[in-house]
Amino acid sequence: MITRYERMIASRYLLPGRGEGFIFLVASISLIAVALGVAALIAVMSVMNGFRAELFDRILGLNGHAVIQGYGGQLADWAPLSTEVRKLPGVTKATPLIEQPLMASFDGRVQGILLRGMTIPDLMATKVITSNVKHGTLAGLVPGSNTVAIGARLAEALGAQVGDSISVISPDGQVTPFGAVPRIIAYRIVAIFEVGIYDYDKAFVVMPMANAQTLLRMGDSVGMIEVVTNDPDKVDAILAPIKGRVARSGVIASWRDTNASLFEALVVEKTVMFWVLSIIILVAVFNILSSLIMLVRAKTRDIAILRTMGATRIALMRIFMTVGTLIGGLGILLGLALGFSLLAWRADIVAGVSAVTGAQLWDPSVRFLTELPSKTDPAQVVGIVVLTLLMSFLATLFPAWKAASTDPVTVLRYE
Repeated sequence: MITRYERMIASRYLLPGRGEGFIFLVASISLIAVALGVAALIAVMSVMNGFRAELFDRILGLNGHAVIQGYGGQLADWAPLSTEVRKLPGVTKATPLIEQPLMASFDGRVQGILLRGMTIPDLMATKVITSNVKHGTLAGLVPGSNTVAIGARLAEALGAQVGDSISVISPDGQVTPFGAVPRIIAYRIVAIFEVGIYDYDKAFVVMPMANAQTLLRMGDSVGMIEVVTNDPDKVDAILAPIKGRVARSGVIASWRDTNASLFEALVVEKTVMFWVLSIIILVAVFNILSSLIMLVRAKTRDIAILRTMGATRIALMRIFMTVGTLIGGLGILLGLALGFSLLAWRADIVAGVSAVTGAQLWDPSVRFLTELPSKTDPAQVVGIVVLTLLMSFLATLFPAWKAASTDPVTVLRYE
């Protein structure tokens, strides 16, 4: 433990003495560098965590943890199969779906869409859609009424609003002597939703299951069964018992199969960003090292006097180790405050920088999400603090050892 007089001397050495302004400047730069490194790490790691969590929740909220896709895009025996799937331990939901890429037009504009047919109870249970309705109401989706709900970005691209009728174009139409004629049916928009993922908001058109079956001439068949489990990481093991049963009519694709490259890229990017930003802290630690070396040289006479007054080598080491660790600790506190402030005002900061530079820093068409997300992991914050403290402490060892090695006889010989 550090004694009272050692704390007093360490606190005196933190403030500049006569002719020590440059040393104080270097120490201040070290403190600010530590703060910037900690703030950058906390902000970037939180944004990366939030990005992954938002993508995971929204993508899996729409697509489930796995899908059982029928051969040729149709599952004729979906009802008994979905019953078997629901009985599997670990399965919480098995939802029949129809998904088909088609075209939609309105007022001369044409866009590619992803048609999704769902039963009304299943649609109302999909919180990603029901909790993000921006205009209109999903209550207007009634089987047989030719009504749809569409994504917000698709509505913008088509220039359509609630109450307008869009034409959905299916290539599977009637065959005439002159060739196949596309099937075109008008549907009235009753709701516009925004789930927050640009690609989905730009393409999704949701309608009742019966309407989708009629449009695509599927009879009583569905396209797939969406499966939700209580543990996404164990989805393959949970669905393993029905692989043989499914193989006769379709295939099983888990979220890893469909989004593996995206989530693996996020993990790699997060790891690389952590180590790259850690270089800022490493530079700050070298500044602490250099400032302590200069402080030891400047205090050589004081160190010799302390030695002659009875101060031990260990006491001198503790004094300079305390000085360096305090610089790192103060930098960490400042960095925590700065990092959490950046996260709290991240949307305003992005908007302000975009307005000043004229560049769109957060383009939803590139970033998938419409807003900059954030999710702070307390364990990561503790790890960043511990890492920075440890590096600051290690930087004090050499200067402290040099101070403790000072020979008072040599220093005071000509005093």
